Amino acid sequence: MNMSIASIGQALTDFAFYYPLFMAYLWMAGALFYWYRHERGAGKVDQPPAHDEYPSVAVIVPCFNEEAHAEETIGCLMRSKYPNLEVIAVDDGSTDDTGTVLERLAARYPSLRVVRLMRNQGKATALNTAAAMTRAEILVCIDGDALLDPWAVHWLVAHFRWPRVGAVTGNPRVRTRSTLLGRLQVGEFSSTIGLIKRAQRTYGRVFTVSGVVAAFRRSALHDVGYWSTDMLTEDVDISWKLQARHWDVRFEPNALCWILMPETLRGLWKQRLRWAAGGMQVLAKNWRPMQAWRQRRMWPVFAEYLTSAFWAYTMLGLFLVWVLRVVFGVPTPIDGSSLIPRWSGVVIGTTCLVQIAIGMSLDARVEKGLFRYFFWMIWYPLAFWLLSALTTVVGVPRALFRSTGKRARWKSPDRGLLPQDR
Repeated sequence: MNMSIASIGQALTDFAFYYPLFMAYLWMAGALFYWYRHERGAGKVDQPPAHDEYPSVAVIVPCFNEEAHAEETIGCLMRSKYPNLEVIAVDDGSTDDTGTVLERLAARYPSLRVVRLMRNQGKATALNTAAAMTRAEILVCIDGDALLDPWAVHWLVAHFRWPRVGAVTGNPRVRTRSTLLGRLQVGEFSSTIGLIKRAQRTYGRVFTVSGVVAAFRRSALHDVGYWSTDMLTEDVDISWKLQARHWDVRFEPNALCWILMPETLRGLWKQRLRWAAGGMQVLAKNWRPMQAWRQRRMWPVFAEYLTSAFWAYTMLGLFLVWVLRVVFGVPTPIDGSSLIPRWSGVVIGTTCLVQIAIGMSLDARVEKGLFRYFFWMIWYPLAFWLLSALTTVVGVPRALFRSTGKRARWKSPDRGLLPQDR
């Protein structure tokens, strides 16, 4: 009996160490193939492909307590190079002076329309409200504290020449870099988020668009009923809804958007917990529909997320066994010392650094000077793998036991420290 349990324990230990290793090489291979097929020889960010025509575009900016950032965000949008553009800013019941700032900006910029909701309804409601107030063929959605590159809309719109393209996700770039957590996230967005989106595009389906910058075809949104108001991560949900209806979701690395990210452990925990719970909420919602044969192209993404959740719980279980055996001396059928990485830890650590280097190399074309943050990435496996495991363990039950139909509202996030705040 003990031998059987010990064998299971060793199998779980091997899985805990080698699953991240396998996924890392899968992502690297897919991302490099994507680069070779789609990015090799591509023009500079400020040299987008020429357009035969310029379909109407509405940039939707949902805002909640963005008094400090709204003017910078809207001002950046007004410098966009796209010729047929309107901006719709939605004040979602802010408790600060966001609405006043937006009204003042509307008087300055004729192409800006402001919608004010009397109470906080959540980001999805803000997006749905703005979508109902424009006839634009393409909707570009960004956050109220994000800075969209002047050429980003050109790059996003270029994909909609193909009629089955329903959405295109842009390339978010972190601009809060004053702390170790901020610098780690600079590398994370290249080595993990950008790398994974490239790989997923290679393999067929994208887990999610970036909620901070994404473009949508109006007819595709209408086909799936627009954004769901009860989902913690409306970006994941809309991505799955579109792909379930066989709309294509793409990634555009040249569509840059400069974003603020948490630079405190508390802020980062809250953000990643919402991501973990929201992802599991979408999986639970789509559990039965995804079993249909016509949804088979989504199965790899579905399986990857479930396996990642299982990995998080495996790590927690092995850690508890290690504590019982090594720290407290309690006999266990599993050898707790096997949790301590030896040569396998070196392989995983080296693989992680190779993954980061490849991710930074791919994004170095669109953002210069990325490699000056490479030194800090030695802390990435410890900090973010641990954070990912813990938020998944906490987030899964939170998602599964969340009340059905409960409206998802937002709170002002921790956005880190900008240079002027230091």
